[in-house]
Amino acid sequence: MDELSRAMADYRFAYLMTVGNTHRSHAAAVVPSLAGGELLIREPGNTTLKNARARPAVSLVWPPSSIEEYSLIVDGTAEESPDGITVSPTRAVLHRPAPSPDGSGPCGSDCRELKPAPHAMP
Repeated sequence: MDELSRAMADYRFAYLMTVGNTHRSHAAAVVPSLAGGELLIREPGNTTLKNARARPAVSLVWPPSSIEEYSLIVDGTAEESPDGITVSPTRAVLHRPAPSPDGSGPCGSDCRELKPAPHAMP
C-alpha cells in the first residue's frame, strides 16, 4: 500500500463510483483516507451507501489537475462500517490518455499498475 499511499498524496479528492438499481452510475466526491490497507470514506451520502450495500464492487477515481497528469483509479470491494464505507482495493492504476512512453503499458494509454496489499488481492 506504500505505492497507493504515495500516489493519493498528490490528489485533493476522489469520485466514488457506485451503481444503482437502474444500473446507472452514481459519482460522489469524497476524500478517502488509507488505513490498514483499506480506504475509508466517512459520512457517505444516502444514495452512495444504498448502492454500495447492494453492489459492493466500486471504483474510486482521483482526477488530475491537467491532461498531462495521471488519474488515479482504484477498484475495490465496499463494505459498510461504523465510520462510513471501507473499500478493500483489488486493483490500482495511474492512467492518462497518452501513448505509453515505452509501449509496455497494460492498456493502450499510459498506464502504470500499482500493487495492492497482498491481503487485498482477490
